[in-house]
Amino acid sequence: MNDLEKITAIAIGGFDGMHVGHQELFSHLGEDGCIVVIETGYANLTPKREREHYSHHPVVYLDLDDIRHLDGEGFVALLKKKFPQLEKIVVGYDFHFGKNRTCSFDDLRNIFLKENEDGEVIVVAEVRHNGDSVHSHKIRQKLTIGDIKGANQFLAHNYTIKGQHITGQGIGKKELVATINITTNGYLVPKEGVYATLTRIDDEEHYHPSVSFVGHRVTTDGSFAIESHILDGEVFCDEKAAISFVSFIRNNEKFDNLDELRKAIKKDIAIASKELKLLQL
Repeated sequence: MNDLEKITAIAIGGFDGMHVGHQELFSHLGEDGCIVVIETGYANLTPKREREHYSHHPVVYLDLDDIRHLDGEGFVALLKKKFPQLEKIVVGYDFHFGKNRTCSFDDLRNIFLKENEDGEVIVVAEVRHNGDSVHSHKIRQKLTIGDIKGANQFLAHNYTIKGQHITGQGIGKKELVATINITTNGYLVPKEGVYATLTRIDDEEHYHPSVSFVGHRVTTDGSFAIESHILDGEVFCDEKAAISFVSFIRNNEKFDNLDELRKAIKKDIAIASKELKLLQL
């Protein structure tokens, strides 16, 4: 018996971000549950396999292009074939499926229970935080305006991007502060500016307190950069880094000279240090 043959419950959705609304669905899965991701190619909060870091349940991916032709009964038949012990399906209130998304959770219940009288379809109601409905597109909106704390509240974890280490412009360590620079692919990059962050280097298990810049270096070479200055001592990065955003400090600004930029960075470091110390209290 393979692992999928043991699965008795699945949650179905896009699940980009693995936010608090998604976690509510997962709470109904039980011990033998599995997350079924309908992969559209648009996920940019937790792209590709990043979703797997935010749940202990196994994750199975179904490419939308491979299933979009199926009608409602065809889709349910596919699920039953893939999960022969399936007893429970969990979906959100806005779930649609079948060709052209013509079927709703009512159709899912009717089709699934027709041959599974003891089966169950759970429909999870809209999840709200401080009166606002939680959706992936709202998290994206918050990130694009720099509302990191708002995005993190919806996510229930710090928004994190990962990337490969690259060489920076070379003046940071000499003229300003040493930074770790990364290039990233597939992630939504937050609004240009300076952030209090936590940075993990290579395969380290812990995160370092840091201050990070995202945007075009308008004071120097004008190129786009994602760079992080580690606050608890100089560290070396060989291959990769993950930057976890805690709070927004200021907008990207153009300074008249490096002295003015240096003063601004000093203030950024002080603000970030204070913000990150509060997390440890």
